Amino acid sequence: MNYDLSWMLDSALEVPEARHAILVSADGLLMARSKDVGKDHADTVAAAMSGMQSLSRTVADFCGSPDHQRPQWRQTLVEFDHGWVFLISAGEGAYLAVSASPEVDMAEITFRMQQLVGQLGKALTSPPREDVKA
Repeated sequence: MNYDLSWMLDSALEVPEARHAILVSADGLLMARSKDVGKDHADTVAAAMSGMQSLSRTVADFCGSPDHQRPQWRQTLVEFDHGWVFLISAGEGAYLAVSASPEVDMAEITFRMQQLVGQLGKALTSPPREDVKA
């Protein structure tokens, strides 16, 4: 199964100040990228996002939990002088990463990413239709 989901990632970039989006497998392989991200750069970022997600899960206990259960990872957010990187789960074994400028509406970009994850989930689990000739 090898579908080109890149066109779906571009919908996350409809949010003002959003820059780039990639879909990453849990093992750090690039699954899809938005149109303005070069393949080599996207491959490098994909590997880094997988590592970032793993590190984030490792420090979950640092947040504490009132019932002493390990907190569930939901999102990793990294701030730089020139922008943000958002990383969320995109279903089992996949992650969605989006970069944005410092002026992005954080609630809007996170909401759009959640919507996109819903769409990606359907695309990743639905087999392609095949023409059946009787």
